[in-house]
Amino acid sequence: MSAHFLLDTNILSEPLRPRPNEAVLRMLRRHQAELATATLVWHELLFGCYRLSPSARRVAVEQYLFNVIHPSLLLLVYDEAAAQWHAAERARLSGLGRTPTFVDGQIAAIAATQQLTLVTHNSPDFQVFDGLALVDWFE
Repeated sequence: MSAHFLLDTNILSEPLRPRPNEAVLRMLRRHQAELATATLVWHELLFGCYRLSPSARRVAVEQYLFNVIHPSLLLLVYDEAAAQWHAAERARLSGLGRTPTFVDGQIAAIAATQQLTLVTHNSPDFQVFDGLALVDWFE
């Protein structure tokens, strides 16, 4: 089975929460063979981990990232097609006075050019992009 969903940082970090959202966990299990993420999201996850002080929490996060996430998810890169899509969307949005974060634009571009649905709990940050399929698995 191929990827259908590109997971944002807040979806991938949900299982680490003290009380993870059951709907998100259920959807992660249900669609496990259809999941991908962006190398930019991988960076955000690692950055958050590496900012933690040495502790049992950091060890648990590292184990989750390197033993669960990394081996099980396709990591997609910001390539030439994504850069072109992103540049066109930035130009369009800046003409409207909107300025989404650069990294959100990159993540959106990867999802759009790969024809993937972006799964995020921050839908308002991504709704400004044309041609981007979005879904929020939180109930």
